[in-house]
Amino acid sequence: MREVVAGLTLLLVFLFVSPAFAFNPDEVLKDPVLEQRARNLTSQLRCMVCQNQSIDDSNAELARDLRVLVRERLVEGDSDKAVIDYVVSRYGEFVLLKPRLSLRTVLLWGAPIGLTLAGVFAVFIFSRRRATQERPEKLSADEEERIRNLIEK
Repeated sequence: MREVVAGLTLLLVFLFVSPAFAFNPDEVLKDPVLEQRARNLTSQLRCMVCQNQSIDDSNAELARDLRVLVRERLVEGDSDKAVIDYVVSRYGEFVLLKPRLSLRTVLLWGAPIGLTLAGVFAVFIFSRRRATQERPEKLSADEEERIRNLIEK
């Protein structure tokens, strides 16, 4: 029983500590201010391999290369915006975990709402047209008699 508890405890420790393995100690900058800026930037960038993890949390080789790249750019004196722009220019907007507000993102997020509103409007117009169309007149007694005779034959 003790072995099972020890094994489960060890497993839980590894599960909770695994994000710490993503960041290598040799990547850390000596300047704590630059390091904090680097950590803020790398937490905003998506790992292109893992896709729903930041490069700060990922232990993929590409994520490591991007973390090193961000730190190199900061050491060279780039601003946070310049670093983000540089990475976006190389990998596209997809690399941002929180995409920038642009015409493309507005269209992407607004299209379902716009299409839904257009559909509701079309149904409303169609139903109004049907309601205003002339109703056919009732058949006269003579016409009804003629139809009954045709059906009976």
